[in-house]
Amino acid sequence: MQMYNSPYSSVWSCIRTIYATEGLRAFYRSYTTQLTMNVPFQSIHFMVYEFMQGVTNPERSYNPKAHMVSGAMAGALAAAITTPLDVCKTLLNTQESTALNSLGQPQITGLTHAFRTVYRLGGVRGYFQGATARVLYQIPSTAICWSVYEFLKYLIKSS
Repeated sequence: MQMYNSPYSSVWSCIRTIYATEGLRAFYRSYTTQLTMNVPFQSIHFMVYEFMQGVTNPERSYNPKAHMVSGAMAGALAAAITTPLDVCKTLLNTQESTALNSLGQPQITGLTHAFRTVYRLGGVRGYFQGATARVLYQIPSTAICWSVYEFLKYLIKSS
């Protein structure tokens, strides 16, 4: 439904159609890819956050500005670095018909196949399609998330 020209009118329409045409396995098609993307993303995210906290908040006190800046930087860097994995995961999830038809493929079958397909369609630049949007989405998201986490941690400690 986030795809251009989506054939689905609602979430339930999408679920029913996919289940009827592809079965239950279709909902888990890119599960391994999701894990392959999330583990590096979260690892980078936490390492950058901790590093930035050392730079912006060396005393490790409750400091909303430092938490927001550190969170924003962590999310931005993690999103930028893992964008190629996200592009491949999205291709696996959507099985985008224009991409499949242009290459004469019936479907994308796994992460390695998705990586090859992205490269055939867009070269190295293809791996970074949507990177700006992904980074811009993560900046406020992770800044807010870390700020709320640090605030709640501060409230618990001070009560």
